[in-house]
Amino acid sequence: MTNNHHFTQNPPQRFIDLNCDFGEGYGAYTFGQDAALLAHVTSVNIACGLHAGDPHTMRKAVEMAASAGAAIGAHPGLPDRLGFGRREMAVSAEEVFDLTLYQIGALDAFARAAGSSLRHVKPHGALYHMAGRSAELADAFVRAVKAFHPSLMIYGQWASELLNAADRHGLRKVSEVFADRSYQTDGHLTPRHLPGATLSSSEEALRQTIGMVARGTVRTIGGADIAIQGDTVCLHGDGPRAAEFAAALREGLEAAGIGVRPPQ
Repeated sequence: MTNNHHFTQNPPQRFIDLNCDFGEGYGAYTFGQDAALLAHVTSVNIACGLHAGDPHTMRKAVEMAASAGAAIGAHPGLPDRLGFGRREMAVSAEEVFDLTLYQIGALDAFARAAGSSLRHVKPHGALYHMAGRSAELADAFVRAVKAFHPSLMIYGQWASELLNAADRHGLRKVSEVFADRSYQTDGHLTPRHLPGATLSSSEEALRQTIGMVARGTVRTIGGADIAIQGDTVCLHGDGPRAAEFAAALREGLEAAGIGVRPPQ
């Protein structure tokens, strides 16, 4: 007798988005491992030309992401190419609004030309952390996104002012946690200049990520467990082993019964 029953693995009970920073080259200089990352991530945050990127790299990044089926997000930063947007600047709320709107519009032009569209906006580097702490700057950032199109999602750090501002303005928020950065007891990332700020192995990154997604906790650099909630996991695309980390994260999450897909 022929057995016509097909047994398949149970579908995942939970899902998470895996995002990375993308398109951070400039001119003749390439940066990051964009092509290799696209095999594993589900969303990309594309540099918009101020902290990194230029019109050519923006177009290429959008075309690559669209071809791979990755959700495309704008990654506006401070106008500090020399410091890669990771140095804080004394910008006003009005300047944050204008810088944000300007950069979203630039990337959206390339997305439209490629027959695609933007799904989210995530501030880069110092702007990310400044808008995470300051209600005034967070409000300016979210107002700029809303002015461009209120359907765009806001990617921001768990429990940050940026996500609070998204709530106030009625935009969908996506709480972000980090696979390859360590946490402090107050829930903030360990500053990059301190030892242990970046996790050194893909095994560590996977262990931390599964803990955050499956259990809602993360072990801090001091050894304490704190509560955390994430809808998307960020992997920094500029690390020397970024593609290796991305592959390990995707494989490990799916093996743990956690599906990987963009926010629905």
